[in-house]
Amino acid sequence: MRHELTFPSHGVTCAAWHIPASTDTFAGEAGRPCIVLGHGFGGTRDTGLLAFAEAVTAAGIDAFVFDYRGFGASAGEPRQDVAFRRQRQDYHAAVDTARHLPGVDPGRIVLWGTSYSGGHVVAVAAQDQRVAAVVSMNPATDGLAALVQIARYAGVGQLVRATGHGLRDAARALTGRPAYHVPVVAQPGSTAIISTPGAEEAYLSMAGPTWRNEVCARTGLEVGLNRPTTYASRLTCPLLVQVGTDDRVAPPGAARRTAHKAGRWAQLREYPVDHFDFYQGEWHRQVVADQLEFLTRVLRPERVAVSL
Repeated sequence: MRHELTFPSHGVTCAAWHIPASTDTFAGEAGRPCIVLGHGFGGTRDTGLLAFAEAVTAAGIDAFVFDYRGFGASAGEPRQDVAFRRQRQDYHAAVDTARHLPGVDPGRIVLWGTSYSGGHVVAVAAQDQRVAAVVSMNPATDGLAALVQIARYAGVGQLVRATGHGLRDAARALTGRPAYHVPVVAQPGSTAIISTPGAEEAYLSMAGPTWRNEVCARTGLEVGLNRPTTYASRLTCPLLVQVGTDDRVAPPGAARRTAHKAGRWAQLREYPVDHFDFYQGEWHRQVVADQLEFLTRVLRPERVAVSL
């Protein structure tokens, strides 16, 4: 059962689903825990997230799945603008909303992120120390490392072209003209944010009806500034970092360093897969099983009672 709702984020209306847990396995005196799921780079809440949300609700944890401003069913202009600072603001607003949902324990809110949002959740949890736990799956935690990886597999020319597209879009924004877009994903050698082998086929296979294969090109100008790994040492809650050792989109080395910086709070799990293997098939099932094991350990009601 999905409840459609909206919430405000800095004056803009964002769309979300609240999916209540189907069991009371994790219910405590204050209610059930709730996991807040945000999509990755250029995604929407109907693109690849429901399989993870439905797994946790079947286990007894509520899910809150939302669209960032400018994406999917959320309002906001310009459309399709992946601005990491605004997206983190939307995460904070989503968490505030989740804390007030009926039947939800405000002390057991979990952040769940994947790819680009896998980095966001680290920064947001460091800023909101009421967050109970974090799941960071195939995370992009260091934009500088991502640029280096792109240069390695696609050549420096790819970065030069992306910069040119970004400057073109930024100039249009300054003069009040419509945004200039580039594809989120495309075939290797094409102009796109993600053009690793197999990426286009994998993304399209899970794309929902509101997803659009385009983002504002200005996004490419700020990727290097997005470094959520710098927040990891400030975490005060359990963190599960799930890394693909063959990930060609989100550098695995950067994710490992993020887990190391989080110290005793972090649990690092690695899988011999590429970026999009987390969302479907055999490894998807293993990844979900590991998430549920982690959540069971950190969210059981008796743990909360002891900590209080």
